[in-house]
Formats: sequence, C-alpha cells, structure tokens
Amino acid sequence: MIAVLKEGTTPQQRENLCEWFKSMGLEVNVSEGKYHCIIGLIGNTSEIDTGLLESLSIIESVTRISDPFKKANRKFHSENTVVDICGRKIGGGNFEIIAGPCAVESEEQLTSIAKSVKASGAGLLRGGAFKPRTSPYDFQGMHKEGIDLLLKAKKETGLPIVTEIMNFNDIELFEEVDVLQIGARNMQNFELLKEVGKTNKPILLKRGLANTLKELLMSAEYIMASGNENVILCERGIRTIETYTRNTLDLSAVPALHELSHLPVVVDPSHSTGISRLVGSMAAASAAAGADGLIIEVHNNPECALCDGAQSLTPEQFDAVAKTVRKIREAMS
Repeated sequence: MIAVLKEGTTPQQRENLCEWFKSMGLEVNVSEGKYHCIIGLIGNTSEIDTGLLESLSIIESVTRISDPFKKANRKFHSENTVVDICGRKIGGGNFEIIAGPCAVESEEQLTSIAKSVKASGAGLLRGGAFKPRTSPYDFQGMHKEGIDLLLKAKKETGLPIVTEIMNFNDIELFEEVDVLQIGARNMQNFELLKEVGKTNKPILLKRGLANTLKELLMSAEYIMASGNENVILCERGIRTIETYTRNTLDLSAVPALHELSHLPVVVDPSHSTGISRLVGSMAAASAAAGADGLIIEVHNNPECALCDGAQSLTPEQFDAVAKTVRKIREAMS
C-alpha cells in the first residue's frame, strides 16, 4: 500500500503518521519526491481502513499495491534512483559505459584495455576474475589474482571496477571492488542475493536467460529487502527460438523496466548478440531506447581471447561505438 501526502504536510505530521503505521507492525518506506512525499507500507495492510486513511487532512491518495515487488516498485518510489559509483552516476539522466574484457588474463592485457576504454569515454572497467562457464574444461578465471590485477588497473587509470561474484564465501576478496555483478546464472541464487544485500556496494544484477522482467525485479527485491538499495538492472538478452545470435536482446525491457521500477537499467549488447559486428548497432539502439548505461566487452586481441572473443570489440571498434552512442545521447537530449 502507498499513501501520498498532500503538499504542505509538516515533518511532524509525517512522523506521527509513520509511527502509527509502525505500531501496526508495518515496514515504512518514505520517498521524498519533488512535489510529493510517498509513504510505502510493506506487510499485512489488510486491516488498514483506506476510507479512514483517506479522510485524514494530510492524505492526498491511498493505493493498494498487488505487485509482489515493493521496494523496487516505481509506485513506492516515483523518483529515479541514481547509483553513485566513486562519483560516476548511473540513472536519473546519468549515463555511463562499463567496458573491459570478458575475463582478466594478464596485467599487460588488462591495463592496456583499461587505458584505451577510458580514453574512449568509458566510466567504469569490467573484467571477470571468476568465470561461470558451461563446460568444466573452459577457462574459469584467475580468481584472486584476477581481482588483484583489476585493482592495479584501477590504480593506474582511476576507473572503478565491476566484477562478478559467484560465491559469497569469497566476499573478502571483493572488499575493494566497487560494483558486485550478479551474473545471469545466479539471478535466482536467492541466498547469494540476500548476502550481497547486506553489503553497501552497488550491485549490477543481470537478467537470467529465461526469466521474466517481474522475476528480475523480484531478484532485485531480495537485495533491497536485505538493506541494499543500490541496484542496477541489466538486460543481457534472453533465450528464444532464434539461433543466429547468442541470445535475443529484449530492448522493450528498457522502457518496460523504467515504467515498473525506479532502478537504473543498463544493457549488455555483447552477451545478447554474441557477435562483435552486431554490438555497435545494439549499443546505439539501447541508448535510443533510454538505457542508463551499457556494459560492453573489449579485448585487444579478440581472436586469442580466453573467453568470449567472438563478441568482443577491439579498442578501435569500441571507440567508434562510444562516439556513436554519445551522438545519440546528445540528439535525445
């Protein structure tokens, strides 16, 4: 249930109302908008008399919410959430490109890529230290050494780092990591979601390859219900009957998620297509669709990449894509 307060309601009146709700065993979530204050109520609201509530002089409207996701719901939080990552902001009109190799392979490789993507306008560096792979014989990542190399690249370039966590038992290794990524395979690993929800780090939550938007939002709810509201949603393509591309990029997810939720939405055109020559077009389309950012795989020698070389751009290709995306953003503004 949400209650919208009338303009002019005093802080004391609001506090008294919130205390009344809390006395009924409800969790109270206050969202201050530009023109209105919204109070979201989570719990058993069946005993609340909406007629009585609406009769109060400070109440403008009361609405019961049937959606199972509450904290991620735009009805509870009308203003767009802006996630701040070391001064780089995503959401609420702020746009960032996250770029880097699928997997960290060496210090030379990572530092070279980091410098090139920064020069092209990327605001954050991505790189996999732990790699979930379909085959047990494929490269699984450098683990701790990979994180150490990411931290060296961060020191060298100043770019905040984004990398995937697969097991919360490894959380100590991620202490200096700026953004924890929850990959598509772990989108419904609810125990992991609850644990990262206890951290204060921004979480990049990727949509599972066979999951609905509401299931994605319910996964975000797990994180937020545990106390961490710095969640970034990521559309990375879903599995359909099409086999030409690795996945099918659901661009309608961008405006749909913005309609359903206040959380920022970024798009991964690399995993969604699996084909490097398609990444630029899909990156441009994502920006035009209103995405709050992009996450793009870049490798200085894709043919020799240990992971996902077919979908990785060269630094020169990334530079061209970044320029196109900037032009689209300028045209839209």
